[in-house]
Amino acid sequence: MTSTLAPAPAGPATSARDGGAPRRRTRVFALPEARWAAVATVFFLLALPLQLAGAPAWAWGPLYAVTYAAGGWEPGWAGLQALREKTLDVDLLMVVAALGAASIGQVMDGALLIVIFATSGALEALATARTADSVRGLLDLAPATATRVDADGSEVSVAVRELAVGDTVLVRPGERVGADGRVLDGASDVDQATITGEPLPVAKEQGDEVFAGTLNGTGVLRVRVERDASDTVIARIVRMVEEASETKAPTQLFIEKVEQRYSLGMVVATLAVFLVPLAFGAHLADALLRAMTFMIVASPCAVVLATMPPLLSAMANAGRHGVLVKSAVVMERLGQVDAVALDKTGTLTEGTPRVTDVRPLAGSGLREDELLILAAAAEHPSEHPLARAVVDAARERGLALPVAEDFDSTPGVGVTATVDGRVIVVGAPARLLDGATDAGSARAAVLAGELEDGGRTAVLVTVGGAPAGVLGIADRLRPDATATVTSLTSLTGTAPVLLTGDNPRAAARLAAEVGIEDVRAGLLPQHKVDAVRELEYSGRKVMVVGDGVNDAPALAAAHTGVAMGRAGSDLALETADAVIVRDELATVPAVIALSRRARRLVVQNLVIAGVFITGLVIWDLAGNLPLPLGVAGHEGSTVIVGLNGLRLLREAAWKRAAE
Repeated sequence: MTSTLAPAPAGPATSARDGGAPRRRTRVFALPEARWAAVATVFFLLALPLQLAGAPAWAWGPLYAVTYAAGGWEPGWAGLQALREKTLDVDLLMVVAALGAASIGQVMDGALLIVIFATSGALEALATARTADSVRGLLDLAPATATRVDADGSEVSVAVRELAVGDTVLVRPGERVGADGRVLDGASDVDQATITGEPLPVAKEQGDEVFAGTLNGTGVLRVRVERDASDTVIARIVRMVEEASETKAPTQLFIEKVEQRYSLGMVVATLAVFLVPLAFGAHLADALLRAMTFMIVASPCAVVLATMPPLLSAMANAGRHGVLVKSAVVMERLGQVDAVALDKTGTLTEGTPRVTDVRPLAGSGLREDELLILAAAAEHPSEHPLARAVVDAARERGLALPVAEDFDSTPGVGVTATVDGRVIVVGAPARLLDGATDAGSARAAVLAGELEDGGRTAVLVTVGGAPAGVLGIADRLRPDATATVTSLTSLTGTAPVLLTGDNPRAAARLAAEVGIEDVRAGLLPQHKVDAVRELEYSGRKVMVVGDGVNDAPALAAAHTGVAMGRAGSDLALETADAVIVRDELATVPAVIALSRRARRLVVQNLVIAGVFITGLVIWDLAGNLPLPLGVAGHEGSTVIVGLNGLRLLREAAWKRAAE
């Protein structure tokens, strides 16, 4: 994936997942690289069957010519511009190699090389444009307008950019907060998943901080603006993603790291092979034939193929098993990873709160199912994530829920409803037990404390004003989380680091379950980036695995970023270098192991290609290598390294990596 966020052509916006910001997506054919690659591919596919069927050259020759022109002019022009800067890049060398192949009758081979290069360039341009789309679309999370409350109490709808520090804004139920600020009065539950990545809304009341782009619940808030629109947390996330992407050290394939010296050396050597014999009286035709043979046998085709087939085969195999690796460069980088940083919610956990404990109080006269029925019936009309977790738990047990009457919800406290003639209250223990001194309240407080000490969210249920029981709710650990952490520890030599916006107590409990010791909790997006850079400054090549908007800056800053695909935010999916499409965490260590196998095959292929090139060059310089034999040897080495790289397409390759 390219490391620069370039401006993208405008494309239609589609709705974002889960009611988020409108999703901006550049159309594929809005990109000139994609259009030229498509033209080259179409004409190649038209010419190939005609040639294979034995049609005359006049039928397929012009089609191949269009393929060369459409797919080769852009890299050729870029190569010529590079020459003006006194550099020689592999794109120009490949265009020259394609033209050279055509000049000796290998027209189809040259056209195929052109199509491959054009398609690769189009995919890189598309990845760049889509990433830029997601970064710009993130700004849509913050509303365009806000309701400002003036000094005389009047309410005025103004553009968010016009808000000044010290202004007061009114945030009604269901609205997004327009600016970073602090609550002056009111109470509500605010969904801060876009900032912290945590799935549970946070109760906000007077004095609490709120962030632009977060979603207000059922209460009304009056907020004093504390930051300009250009300095909100959302705006800073956008800047961090852009800056991290632009400043990430450019990573190249191994062969590209030596392309300048190799390309320049080959050109100089070819000229020497042509000119030196002429200086000693050789015939022009003989010198030209020897130089052409040298150029063919020394060309980097086999060396390039030594690198690409193993990496592309590994990419294809990983794709079949639910891991989308966005480029060969990324596949190579995956094998270099020696430190891993994991997000918690949605990565190590499923990202959905679930009821883990149903604890009736002694003396309430209720069994577990009865307590759950009352709580679920009262919560049924609510849209709060904790309410949905309680209702889902009752349904999973197959419990029938009675109809609740007189439903009422108080932000930050809980819900009240009448169920079977009894008044049921479900809510926060700290609020419902405030000031209570009876024995039942004391037992409920102790039980709630035990659950919270275990990293769960405690929910108190009262019946007729008396505590009846406590429910424990928590995000459930993924079944393969512990095994994945163990595998990553084995592969990298150190246990992963946990980076989360959740509270330290919950993070520590979960980390202990999976075997992680380095826990960094309560982090905002910029703090995650700081943690990644701290690891990289110590010489580590860090992989970050996450899924939310708040993870995107860290994904961009890391050596390699991997996003969980099923529930991942659009920004995380586009910013990441690889995507776990099926949400199977265990594929992360598998794809690292597969990348390392691909890198070993690359080394094998480079040795094979080097032996062939060296042998053919020595033969040509010291003896008299016939041109057809030189072509055959060159093509033979290309076929051998290509087939060797294709070994990673086999199912057995993935199985060995997964083990």
